[in-house]
Amino acid sequence: MLDHGGSIANARELFPGAPEPWIDLSTGINPHSYPFFDLPQAALTRLPEPARIAELCAVAAQTYGAPSAANVAAAPGTQILLPLVMRLVDPGRAMILGPTYAEHARAAALAGHRVIETDRFQDLAAADLAVVVNPNNPDGRVVESDRLLDLGAVLARRGGLLVVDEAFMDVGPVGASLGGGADRDGIVVLKSFGKFFGLAGLRLGFALALPTIVKRLDDELGPWAISGNALEYGLKALADRGWRSAMQTRLGQEAARLDALLACHEIMVTGGTSLFRFVEHQHAATIFHRLGTEGILVRRFDRLPNCLRFGLPEGGAELERLDKALTGWRQKRDEAP
Repeated sequence: MLDHGGSIANARELFPGAPEPWIDLSTGINPHSYPFFDLPQAALTRLPEPARIAELCAVAAQTYGAPSAANVAAAPGTQILLPLVMRLVDPGRAMILGPTYAEHARAAALAGHRVIETDRFQDLAAADLAVVVNPNNPDGRVVESDRLLDLGAVLARRGGLLVVDEAFMDVGPVGASLGGGADRDGIVVLKSFGKFFGLAGLRLGFALALPTIVKRLDDELGPWAISGNALEYGLKALADRGWRSAMQTRLGQEAARLDALLACHEIMVTGGTSLFRFVEHQHAATIFHRLGTEGILVRRFDRLPNCLRFGLPEGGAELERLDKALTGWRQKRDEAP
């Protein structure tokens, strides 16, 4: 399994003397989860009713702008959907707009595709299967929806498929989502629930596509793919527009506060979303190590050695620890001969 961050067990092995508790800034998961609530007993004692799953898909369609519930497949996380979606087209040339999240390439290869990563959007038109993460993880790059719709049309004419992973679109630019394009041939849009709602362990995600594709995905997932817990939280949280709007504002404010703290230590943010900040720095490796020895885990990248990703601290105490650790890093840097 590729390293995706978020493993405190791995961090403890890497920095055995680090103080506890760890501050995990290595993911893009909202540190302020949707409020917990008491679940009905039936959520655990009975299998989910098909009518309730249909209700969940209807709420998801309304939230994400899909034409109808028939355009929504619900799954126990988008990670489960990746290999199913990659098999929607016969093995051929899969092109992924990168650098980005590594699981798309792994799933495409397992589906028999020859995987090519490119940093040029125009190259994707030659693919049988094209993948765009939008906003991108880790740098936050956003591709305009019109360009994506045009690309999807080009691929569809050749029997190809465009997969747009909108895991972080809940905090993306207004109007950038391709959810409304789920009724077009050649396009599948993936939606993550756990990141924005801060409930990653719940395991819930969606694919938005033509009803024929949704049916195929549903058939492969089989009955009862969604747990009772995920069903109840999905129904309530997705319909809670007030919480969603307030959280989007809060995350924007907290991202700006993190940017200001990093700037005080001569670490400039060059990209990201309000759920994570992307930095490029010549001393990225030493920053990562210094923070690790202080019990703070950020995301590093083997293929991008001068880059780091910072998730949002949960509150003032975590910000203070981060500030103190970065102050220590700067002092040690300045003392070096």
